[in-house]
Amino acid sequence: MFRAIGRPCYHPRKIATVIVMTPIALRTPRLLLRPWCDEDADAFAAMFDDPAVMEFLLPAKDRAAIDAIVGRIRTHFDQHGYGWWAAELQETGAFIGFIGLVHIPFEAHFTPAVEVGWRLASAYWGQGYATEGARASLAAAFTQLGLDEIVSITVPANQRSWRVMQRIGMRRDPADDFDHPRVPDGSAMKRHVLYRIGRLRWEEMSERH
Repeated sequence: MFRAIGRPCYHPRKIATVIVMTPIALRTPRLLLRPWCDEDADAFAAMFDDPAVMEFLLPAKDRAAIDAIVGRIRTHFDQHGYGWWAAELQETGAFIGFIGLVHIPFEAHFTPAVEVGWRLASAYWGQGYATEGARASLAAAFTQLGLDEIVSITVPANQRSWRVMQRIGMRRDPADDFDHPRVPDGSAMKRHVLYRIGRLRWEEMSERH
């Protein structure tokens, strides 16, 4: 399924008065999901110029805004020991996007919550990488991180994304659909669907496989 690399993330190290969590990485049959390094930023920024990738995402204003996103991703690792892992192909070492787990940064009826999410360069779509990495992320969430439930969100039109959610065993209740508080009113991307999976359902699915 997956193999965790490094020490468990709940072993903090203290630097001055700041607690920094020791990050973990995950290895799947084809992917290395790891904390980010400086060299990832350019490849990530290039994804913002890909219309296919950005179809259901809000645009970044400029490169500084993209770098700020990378900074927030890396800060999440410092705070929690996990996050949106940089997804790297083991065979080539290529950075293909991110897959992982993040704390939802806004208030909604289902928060506080941890989300499983992914964003891959379109050249790597249709090869099962998002599903492979998302499954490994769920396994880490429920076995290594001790989480009880994971959610995932997207716009209703993003069939590629919610089909991955379904493949990894997540379920949607239409009553959970919501207006994203960080998307401008009037935007076609305001409305979002919510998928969930709890520890018990994940364990039952794991036993069957």
